[in-house]
Amino acid sequence: MPTSRLPHRTARSLTAGLLLTAALLAFGRPTPGLAEAGLPGTGLAGGERATAGPAEASGDPLKLTNGLYVDPASAAAAYARRHPEDTALASKIASRPSARWIGSWSGDAKAAVTAYTTAADRAGKLPVLVTDNLPGRQCGIGGGAATDAAYRNWITAVSDGIGARPAIVVLEPNALARLDCYPAAQWDGRIAMLKYAVGLLAAKNPNTWAYLDAGAVSSADPKEIARRLRLADVGKIRGFALNTADYFSTEQSTARGNQILAALGGGTHFVIDTSRNGNGSDGSACNPPARKLGAPPAAAPAPTDLHLWLRTPGESDGPCGLTPTLPTRTFSPLLAHHLITGT
Repeated sequence: MPTSRLPHRTARSLTAGLLLTAALLAFGRPTPGLAEAGLPGTGLAGGERATAGPAEASGDPLKLTNGLYVDPASAAAAYARRHPEDTALASKIASRPSARWIGSWSGDAKAAVTAYTTAADRAGKLPVLVTDNLPGRQCGIGGGAATDAAYRNWITAVSDGIGARPAIVVLEPNALARLDCYPAAQWDGRIAMLKYAVGLLAAKNPNTWAYLDAGAVSSADPKEIARRLRLADVGKIRGFALNTADYFSTEQSTARGNQILAALGGGTHFVIDTSRNGNGSDGSACNPPARKLGAPPAAAPAPTDLHLWLRTPGESDGPCGLTPTLPTRTFSPLLAHHLITGT
């Protein structure tokens, strides 16, 4: 990867850093900084990562950064600053890395993504983004791009905002898993938009690991999900994501991921959202009671790449469950503390 494509880092310092990383990995020692953010170097340095495969990006964002980015502008972080007495929330949620969701609410997508990835890059950290802007979004809940063409322009702006900076991107939660919500006549068009996004990130963002969302344990048959992933060209990117903003246990999601991998014939990877799955699922995905924080973001045994917090714990799933009037993605200390205590 040419050093000239990575802003803020001189060729000398980047080369030195990569040489140090390579030396440490050769001796089986953790990469500095990764364990600090819950990404132990030993979990990222296995032989399965040494050779790029068909579903692997040309650059490795984990090796170009020093752990995952903790968003200082998240609603959880802002609440913690206003309430320093709430040490449990600050230490267990606000100080841990979670994803930044990008959609129509983000305004100028290129500017928003550029600002976020640049801030992470200057800190030497790895940002995680979730895109959620297909027309109609999930099951026609509304919002999203006005047309297919508008979506293509929008995802191009997101890609431009990332550029060559390291990033992890999860594409369009439930877009494939809930395809059945739309008339069959619309399926080809929706898959074509996802295929466009996949191809774009694969071609233009060399240091991005992109994952196409594949739903959760309760979604369609694994073979059908694999078929849809294949139609959307999942083999061009790093892999797929599971359990985004859902509650199924890590064990269940890992088993599901392995079933999808088997149906795909291997050759890819997956990530799991562990933000709120500490008590597993009770069948509801909308602010249910008695759920609990899951394991913090960390490297995971292959073929899982990472356990990530794709939904910031404490953010609402919508006006339902424990917070019947709270809009989606609005932060609630009530929800946060239910997750901390598991009650």
